[in-house]
Amino acid sequence: MIDIRKLKELVKLMVANDLAEMDLRDTDEQVTIRRHGETFVTSAPAVVAAAPLEAAPAASGTAAPSAPATETAEVEGEEIVSPMVGTFFASPDPDSPPFVNVGDDISEDTTVCIMEAMKIFNEIKAQVSGKVVKVLVKSGDPVEFGQPLFIVKTK
Repeated sequence: MIDIRKLKELVKLMVANDLAEMDLRDTDEQVTIRRHGETFVTSAPAVVAAAPLEAAPAASGTAAPSAPATETAEVEGEEIVSPMVGTFFASPDPDSPPFVNVGDDISEDTTVCIMEAMKIFNEIKAQVSGKVVKVLVKSGDPVEFGQPLFIVKTK
């Protein structure tokens, strides 16, 4: 049986490094942990080596960049940037309205979008308060870590 303290430390590492899934194996135990989904802890026979974590597959070359950096400089305000590499979704599903629109007042804990990475959907919070003045990404666009998603005029 796995030590609960070790499991808690693994979860802390996942949160600190913004990992969606972790798979560890040694001679006696195998542990797979997934954030925002189910968590599995199982014991299994030893496996020689663990599979390395793979990056999310790159999007097809047909997608155009969302917004050049010069465009973001034209509008004053604080940027909400992508905390991960993934696919940007403005709404919870295609038939629903976007989480936020230009002109909406938001607070620090307002969900502004969903990012999909490795089949895991993560809600992204604004982490700033103010009014949305520009949406820089279209729903379904691939985004990079640190890429600006929104511009917010803070109060």
